[in-house]
Amino acid sequence: MLLIQYLNDAGERRVGILDGDAVAPLAGYTSTLDLARAAIAQGKGIAALADAAAKADAAGKASYEAIARAGRLLAPLDHPDPAHCHVTGTGLTHLGSADARDAMHRKIEGDVENLSDSMKMFRLGVEGGKPQGDKPGVQPEWFYKGDGDSVRASGQALEMPDFALDGGEEPEIAGLYLIGADGQPWRLGFALGNEFSDHVTERQNYLYLAHSKLRQCGVGPALLVGELPAHVEGVSRIRAKDGSVRWEKPFVSGERNMSHSIANLEYHHFKYGLFQRPGDVHIHFFGTATLSFADEVRVEPGETFEIEAPAFGPALRNPLASAASNFARVKRL
Repeated sequence: MLLIQYLNDAGERRVGILDGDAVAPLAGYTSTLDLARAAIAQGKGIAALADAAAKADAAGKASYEAIARAGRLLAPLDHPDPAHCHVTGTGLTHLGSADARDAMHRKIEGDVENLSDSMKMFRLGVEGGKPQGDKPGVQPEWFYKGDGDSVRASGQALEMPDFALDGGEEPEIAGLYLIGADGQPWRLGFALGNEFSDHVTERQNYLYLAHSKLRQCGVGPALLVGELPAHVEGVSRIRAKDGSVRWEKPFVSGERNMSHSIANLEYHHFKYGLFQRPGDVHIHFFGTATLSFADEVRVEPGETFEIEAPAFGPALRNPLASAASNFARVKRL
């Protein structure tokens, strides 16, 4: 099942089931957050509640393409108070294509002490990122991106601040979560994501990683309810201002292509009490092995990032824009 959030013709929030171009609105729910809260309270799955609510409003179907063209798409999960939405991620989690995988394994063989810190971290994941049973495995690299104000829906621009050295895409899968009233994390499902970053800043020194990640991100357009397929195939593109494809490359995700299990990545995020606060929403990126920056591509304002994978329905599209930073010097009280 695919769910989207959007604004109807009257500008009112809706959540609906996406099937091809048809969007079936859910009677009684205006957001996936409301739907998730009800599912937790009733002890039912999101899919069951959504199916019942869609049947109650069978006459209100809309067109996805019409919604998207009108710029009425919303991110598939949000919170009315952006400060209660945590956007985070993990890196060095993907094995890449078979060729890249073989090359990576050759890099991490031999004397561990002579490996870079990044290769050491990757090797730890390969060796201990998929533990057996309920036992936690090795910790992944982890980073913070921002709160709900950093999230952009499909069709909205990703803004590169004027102090940035680069604005590049990272095609990823994100897990979408709600923390229950008792502190229990609940996963609603998964969505396509563009974990937009400043790779030039990061390349200067890996200790600048934290700075490079404090950027906006694209999420959606749809939320895939249920488990993530073990193998996900997708394509990442850069479209020029005239709409032509300037750069294109396939990417893979899913646990078959990862050095960590989803459960292990979730454990090492939600083990912190800060991330068990009742009512909070979490969007957590799981990493990638494909990006245009690795092919020396520099994306320019006005060009568009396009990420798609058949399992997630429509593509995630976000144009790149530049934005003036609004820093004001600190004053003394």
